[in-house]
Amino acid sequence: MQRTPGLDTLRAIAIVWVMLFHSYLVGGLGNGFGFLERSGWMGVDLFFVLSGYLIGSQVLRSLRDTGGLDLRAFYARRATRILPAFLVVLALYACWPAWREVPEMQPLWQFLTFTFNLLVDSDARFAFSHVWSLCVEEHFYLVFPFLAIAMARRPSMGRFVGLCVAVVLGGIGLRAWLWLHEIAPLRASGSDLGMAYLGNLYYPTWSRLDGLVAGVALAACAVYRPATMGRVREHTGALLVAGVLCLGASLLLFDGARADFWPCVVGYPLIALAMALLVAASSGGSWLARWNAPGAGWLARASYSLYLSHKGVFHLVETGLDGLLDGHRFIRFAVYAVATLAGGAALHYAVERPVLRWRDRRRHASATMPLPKVIRGVSATD
Repeated sequence: MQRTPGLDTLRAIAIVWVMLFHSYLVGGLGNGFGFLERSGWMGVDLFFVLSGYLIGSQVLRSLRDTGGLDLRAFYARRATRILPAFLVVLALYACWPAWREVPEMQPLWQFLTFTFNLLVDSDARFAFSHVWSLCVEEHFYLVFPFLAIAMARRPSMGRFVGLCVAVVLGGIGLRAWLWLHEIAPLRASGSDLGMAYLGNLYYPTWSRLDGLVAGVALAACAVYRPATMGRVREHTGALLVAGVLCLGASLLLFDGARADFWPCVVGYPLIALAMALLVAASSGGSWLARWNAPGAGWLARASYSLYLSHKGVFHLVETGLDGLLDGHRFIRFAVYAVATLAGGAALHYAVERPVLRWRDRRRHASATMPLPKVIRGVSATD
């Protein structure tokens, strides 16, 4: 899929916002920036909507145009996109304790099977914990193509909308039940809510499908109802304002209350709606989609490497500084920022980009190979 500057800008905002959130590990920017920092986890929800939209568009366009989906090619593309950089960073976490932001980590097999987000059991073993969102995306890649194929056999917009609504309402009901049975008793007893909140409501895939569903819904509209999507995109300004308003409401709802009932139950669909409106405004042929913010393209391309590596880089820099710049928060933060960008760039250029170029060369070579004489029993001259 051709890159869209507007979506690159959103991806750049998402990765910067997430890294700013995780900067609490090293002191962050300090006074005056708390609201921006503590809300940065919402950048992950923006990533979810972008993934749902982009992967959904690829899968649904193939089903519309060819009537099928090459699952082998799909999973090969996902594997070459995800695994090399991930395995390098996982090796750093497993083999180099100095890299870890906290001393202990969950068993290695949970990372290799992308089940960390379903099995995390202790806040003492939280190294590489941000991999939880990658687990959610991997589960989406595993299930969505088969679901899309099944839906395409008897295509129906009504059934598709019904399924999306059922997933969102099911998530709301599930989170409400989990809050009442897992969080409320702990809150009543005065116990710490951290692990119960993370393990039941924040990390598990079944609790965090709203953003992916919103992205897929946008993709389905763009692929199967292009005229409708075109009319929607004519109102870029209104989409942008609506998205900002929904995002503002989300920020207010969650601020200081992430583990409360209503944020946990209805907050995630509200964030997903906000991010979907922003994605809709930033895609297609709108002026916002064409806006090329300086540096956003590079940040978007390197966002995966930055996401994987930034906590480890934070810890290395913190250890190296050893309090040297305490009292100089902006200089200290600038050092962290430069080091984080350098670390992400190293991973991107040394691992991620070469593998993707190799993949593209192989795909190009396969596309230009002459047809064999017989393909699936049909003569090439027929």
